[in-house]
Amino acid sequence: MDVVSTADVSPGDRFAFWREVSAKLWVPYDLARERQSEAGFEARVVICEFGPVQATLMTTRPHSVRRTPRLIRQADPEVFKVSCMVSGSGMLTQDGRRAEFGTGDLVLYDTSRPYLAELRPDDSTSRMLLLRFPRALLPFPPQEVRELSAVCITGTSGIGALSSRFLLQLADQMDELTPAETARLATLTLDVLITALADALDTQKLVPEDTRRQALTARIHAFIRDNLADPDLTPNVIAAAHHISVRYLHKLFQQEEHTVAGWIREQRLAGCRRDLAEPRLAPYTINAIARRWGFTSSAHFSQAFRARYRQSPTEFRNQLPTVHGD
Repeated sequence: MDVVSTADVSPGDRFAFWREVSAKLWVPYDLARERQSEAGFEARVVICEFGPVQATLMTTRPHSVRRTPRLIRQADPEVFKVSCMVSGSGMLTQDGRRAEFGTGDLVLYDTSRPYLAELRPDDSTSRMLLLRFPRALLPFPPQEVRELSAVCITGTSGIGALSSRFLLQLADQMDELTPAETARLATLTLDVLITALADALDTQKLVPEDTRRQALTARIHAFIRDNLADPDLTPNVIAAAHHISVRYLHKLFQQEEHTVAGWIREQRLAGCRRDLAEPRLAPYTINAIARRWGFTSSAHFSQAFRARYRQSPTEFRNQLPTVHGD
């Protein structure tokens, strides 16, 4: 993981510096913003490589980027970009279409054709996850993909919402991912993208069965993590949210050598363990932390914690130098 920031650049040079960074990370652009505010420009980007997919989490002040025919002739790496807004809003114009997008929405850019993308000037700071990957990785006819550029895939319903949830979690965890974790996420990230685009194109039949299955599993994992605090999170609820049968849900987890209940319990215990080790949460009782993660019985929580970590929650908390037990 790499981080590039304008923080150490003199204010008057920051926007020019960001123009150079953008060209190296993605493709050459014409960048613009209101001249009177150029000196106050700020931007930061976290860069991770997920196999053939480059993921960049960009935090920036509003500006616009224009991909022109001249710049395309200058450099055309034949890549697509998919953006997922983490916070803020923006607009993309390409191929005669205009897409307005907000938090959680997905949008496809084709860097081989001209486009204009803008972040809203009324948003003081925007955060966007940008996924860059070779065009050849999409298993769709080029003429069909062309119909999808500058089309907003909503992050509020359907497959778009499930894919968005996975990508938003990816953005939230990028600072913490180890090299081994990024390697494991490489295939999943691409599978989620392909499935979301296939759904938008209504061409699910072109997506290999393994890709659909892995993407669905990734979205289910993201859904579970988002809802761990709900004590009523059950296989029935999870299956209904993803429009599959409970039987098929169990089959997906069996293929990963897990049970649904076991995977939920493991995620809840891991969340409790992190919170118990967090000094800022020292004022919270162990039972309060357990309830935050969906455990309704303190006895059951203590038993599960001891079985997983070979010590009670109190013992674990008391051994930490800056966190005190109940």
